[in-house]
Amino acid sequence: MGTGRFAVALKMKYGMDKSIRVLKFAKEREIEGIRGEGENLPFVDTSFGAVFIIVTICFVDDPLKVLKEASRVLKNDGFLILGLILKESPWANFYAQKGEEGNVFYKIARFYTVNELKSMLRDVDLQVSEVRSTILQPPTEEPLHFEPSKKAITRTLDL
Repeated sequence: MGTGRFAVALKMKYGMDKSIRVLKFAKEREIEGIRGEGENLPFVDTSFGAVFIIVTICFVDDPLKVLKEASRVLKNDGFLILGLILKESPWANFYAQKGEEGNVFYKIARFYTVNELKSMLRDVDLQVSEVRSTILQPPTEEPLHFEPSKKAITRTLDL
């Protein structure tokens, strides 16, 4: 969940993170935080109709285990919504450069290709029902302007 920035934008009430520090930020944004890790979710099987993993896969040690856990807690007709920075994108290059320059967050980030993600999703028996692209603006330090998501715009995103 991080600081709750995306959770607020998505009108979510709950989130999870392993860092007490970022959970405090989320609480200030009126998001109820639960301390935990995606590799070992503290929920019973088939608990949720939807699980959101937003800009997280690139920061976890075992993304396949995170996806397996998300699949486990989803109801049979549930949805997993992934917000990803794909390795093929200019944003991955932008953040990787920040990591090389010592940025505390991005120095540990690992971005995955479309094919790597396809393989992970197949391994946990999840199917892609829709692919959308957002943040089509080029990487910048300046604040971005709002843009609605669009159906995947390149064949490389056709999962």
